[in-house]
Amino acid sequence: MLDFPAAPVSNLLQVLPQVVLPQPSVRGERWRLAGCVAADFFFIVLDFVAVSYLCMLAETAIRRDFRALLRSLPFPSSALGLLLLYGALFTLLGYSERLYHPDIIRLPRRERLVLAKAMFWSTALMAAAIDWSGLLVISIGTLAASAPLNFLAMAGWRNQWRRLAARHAHSGRDARHVLIVGAGKLGRRLAAYLGEDPFGKRVVRGFLDDYEPLGGDICGRVEDLERIARTEFVDEIILTIPQQREVAQRVIREARRNRIDVKVVPDFFGFEPGPGVFERFGNIPVLTLRQEETPAFGLFLKRTMDLGSSAAGLLLAAPLLAAIALAIRLDSPGPALYQAPRVGLKGRRFDCYKFRTMIADADKLKQQLRTRNERQGPTFKIAGDPRITRVGRLLRRYSLDELPQLWNVFKGEMSLVGPRPHPLDDFEQYQLEDLQRLEVTPGLTGLWQVTARGDPSFERNMALDLEYIERWTLWTDLWILYKTTSVVLQGTGA
Repeated sequence: MLDFPAAPVSNLLQVLPQVVLPQPSVRGERWRLAGCVAADFFFIVLDFVAVSYLCMLAETAIRRDFRALLRSLPFPSSALGLLLLYGALFTLLGYSERLYHPDIIRLPRRERLVLAKAMFWSTALMAAAIDWSGLLVISIGTLAASAPLNFLAMAGWRNQWRRLAARHAHSGRDARHVLIVGAGKLGRRLAAYLGEDPFGKRVVRGFLDDYEPLGGDICGRVEDLERIARTEFVDEIILTIPQQREVAQRVIREARRNRIDVKVVPDFFGFEPGPGVFERFGNIPVLTLRQEETPAFGLFLKRTMDLGSSAAGLLLAAPLLAAIALAIRLDSPGPALYQAPRVGLKGRRFDCYKFRTMIADADKLKQQLRTRNERQGPTFKIAGDPRITRVGRLLRRYSLDELPQLWNVFKGEMSLVGPRPHPLDDFEQYQLEDLQRLEVTPGLTGLWQVTARGDPSFERNMALDLEYIERWTLWTDLWILYKTTSVVLQGTGA
């Protein structure tokens, strides 16, 4: 057997595209991706030049000065560099939104939405950069006017490309011959999709299955793979039974030996996954089947509101805080502040700051008073609690004892609105389902405080907390804060 030396030019041609061209998210799509990016760049420059010439013609007609038409370009040549930057910004934003991914290309309506989004933000960011830098070599008005033209041109060439691709796919030229291992429901669904895909370049040549009767499109068993792959000139094998480990390994080994591409449909354990995302934990591939949608922007606004309000509240209420602290110290011995151990987000322990409203050794007397508890469930509360001081009773009536918790809010241990944090001994009596209230940051006030404050039922308290968690919006927080203000002014606290 002759050992031919590797050709340097051939190696260079293999490596150069990987180094220079953008990396597609789907293998084998590099040149198509490069073509799409080049086309988008072309239209961005062409449309800007066209709009610039139209503006120049309009200006010439108004001023009747036709000497401007003798210029080769209606803008400085240095503007071409900014146009290239504009094109790069658009393609990067488009790539991040999967504009060039085959899944998006197959959905024209979704593609147009992504296209409009990328065009809007790239134009807005470019206009802001030109304005703030003072480099007015490009007219912002011309840039803005060219954006709709860019959108129409890009959408138009994509539609035309789709028609040509569909025509080319139906002709059968360059089609990849596919063999599907597994003729069950999943394999049949896959074959049906490949057969109906207007842009697909795959032709299903049949199925291999060890259990279904031979005949029709079931052309053999797994052991017949090599023979059928050669007679049908198979380019690609798609395995739809990965749970049969030994069969899957055999198919993959045989496909590698015959230099045939292999794809595997993963087993989702009977669940319909959302948009899957592959990650790597070290060298271990992990597929996300489901990911809970979190209102990230809403939570960011909630935290921003917490920070701003708590900082402003601490500064504005500083004189009142000092006066309350002095009144507590004069009324009874002990510190003005009470650090109450509480359970917060995901069971984390923290010190909840309150003005002391009870005598100094109140915690030691709590167990002795348990038999008088008027609340149902883990929470503890009694009317006429003998541990409460005179100043403490006034502070509780108007919820002024909670003011130091603005510091907890500022630190991120609490929020303005959320389920109230419970003491450790109450937390220890939680049932399994009660732990759901710890999935969010506890708050100064909550839905229970403004709707059922006098209800002694712990179940009612828990139900309202869970309702708040499931239906949370920023408007809900604002409504609860408004209702809390009304409740506090009425002096209905205990």
